[in-house]
Amino acid sequence: MTRTLFAADALLPDGWASNVLLSWNDAGQLTQVQAAAQPAAGAQVANGPVIPGMPNLHSHAFQRAFAGLTEHRAEQHDSFWSWRTLMYRFVARLGPQHMEAIATWLYAEMLEAGYTSVCEFQYVHHDAAGRPYADDATLSLALLRAAQKVGIGFTLLPVLYQTSGFGGLPPNDGQRRFIRSTDSMLRLLDALKPVCDVQGAQLGLAPHSLRAVPPDALREAVAGLEAIDSAAPIHIHIAEQTKEVDDCMAWSGQRPVAWLLDHAPVDARWCLVHATHMDMAEYERGAKSGAVAGLCPTTEANLGDGIFDFSAWRHHGGAWGVGSDSHATVNAAEELLMLEYSQRLGKRQRNVGASTAQPHVATALTLEAVRGGAQASGRPIGGLAVGQQADFVVLDAAQLALQGLPAPDMLSSHVFASHRTSAVDTVWVAGRTRVEAGRHALHNEAAAAFVAARGQLLLEN
Repeated sequence: MTRTLFAADALLPDGWASNVLLSWNDAGQLTQVQAAAQPAAGAQVANGPVIPGMPNLHSHAFQRAFAGLTEHRAEQHDSFWSWRTLMYRFVARLGPQHMEAIATWLYAEMLEAGYTSVCEFQYVHHDAAGRPYADDATLSLALLRAAQKVGIGFTLLPVLYQTSGFGGLPPNDGQRRFIRSTDSMLRLLDALKPVCDVQGAQLGLAPHSLRAVPPDALREAVAGLEAIDSAAPIHIHIAEQTKEVDDCMAWSGQRPVAWLLDHAPVDARWCLVHATHMDMAEYERGAKSGAVAGLCPTTEANLGDGIFDFSAWRHHGGAWGVGSDSHATVNAAEELLMLEYSQRLGKRQRNVGASTAQPHVATALTLEAVRGGAQASGRPIGGLAVGQQADFVVLDAAQLALQGLPAPDMLSSHVFASHRTSAVDTVWVAGRTRVEAGRHALHNEAAAAFVAARGQLLLEN
């Protein structure tokens, strides 16, 4: 396979560089990133600027088949909680074949939209009656197969889910497919670890939330994971909704992020998904813990969650990344656009995401989101640097919104002025081409299987 690419412009970890030669080995690891270089003999030449592939740090794959189906009023005051009730009805009929078909299409979509890896927050474990499958890993294995089939980088995060609310409230009927004991979760992780290792995937753990995992279970699960892999990532939903904050206060006298920081070994392995509703002390303590804030701007907007205080988190040096979560939108650039626009609306100012080092908003946000997403993924995918995986996206310099512009403005136009996917030309993962001329090789096949699976689920519901 081709192992060298020459780019007139490439976005390196410290900013834009010209005439960049990228080389990688058979394992897909970058061995050379040389600026001001000459094209090497036999090197492929990029059709436009090269940017690092974006890690998607939060995904519930099955929800892609549900996207768009809740945009009608179900209650007088619709919210996340009414949306969740509808989601439970949909997931009740989901089978392994549906899961694999939905995920295969979703992961191909992600690649076409500039994501090169995904963290799958996998909480559907059992059959429709809540019974374990004969192979307890059935649904996780379906997701691993889907990722391998399309060639996207993968971090699998099996979810521990035990209660329906703070204080150990028993789970409700809609949650029966999610529930696991701590011991059964650790057995599942043991079973999945060698499968992930063979595939080159990273295995981690996702305690669903403080409302769904009691303190003792959280402590035991984290300790058990450390025995399996002390560097494995840990992701948790936290402070997404004001009701969650209020309920946590009533239960413990503390806000969720403050409670977590006081009672769990939160460090750079952790990803605090959403973390939307924090006070200033939580922003400071959370950022300084080293944890990544897992922002999902289009889902948070779709669900009416609220607006993360991006400036406060960054002020304290907090790491962050983006995810597509419920997949109302599947587009890496769209998440950056929504993040920036939400900040502009909240603060009534422009170019909030720019930094002193990177005055172009799209450049600053891309570099930071790649770094944070790589950290949350637990994989070496932190950008175009020696030792990192050769995951990158070539933008189409011939696309109308990009034509004739300098590279930083091309990226800005990709994020803020194009149809976004239209400007993605080629996508590489671990040095292998997965998308060419904007299309994945499995596009038509995977799309047809997705439509069929969704149709079956809608008929059954």
